[in-house]
Amino acid sequence: MSWERPFDQPVPLPNGPPAHTLRDAANYIKRLPASERDRPECRLATQMLIDAAEDRGPMRFAKMGIHRAFYRNEGASPVPKPRTLVGGS
Repeated sequence: MSWERPFDQPVPLPNGPPAHTLRDAANYIKRLPASERDRPECRLATQMLIDAAEDRGPMRFAKMGIHRAFYRNEGASPVPKPRTLVGGS
C-alpha cells in the first residue's frame, strides 16, 4: 500500500493547501466532521483513494472522487445538468 503516491497535478481542496498525494487527500477527509465524511460522495471518494493506494484503482478515479465530493455544486468543476426535451417525448 502506498499512500505517498502523487497525483499528476495537485488536487484543490475546499480549505487549505491542495492534495499532492493520496495521503494528503485522505488526511483532509479524516479531519472533516462525521456528517460530511458520511455523505455518499465523500464515502465514494474515500473508497477510490483506498483503491488507488492498494493499486486496485487508477489515480484518476481518486482525483475524480475528490472533485465529485467537494466541487459538484460549485463552479470549480461543473457537472452538466440533465437536458429536458422541449415539446414532448
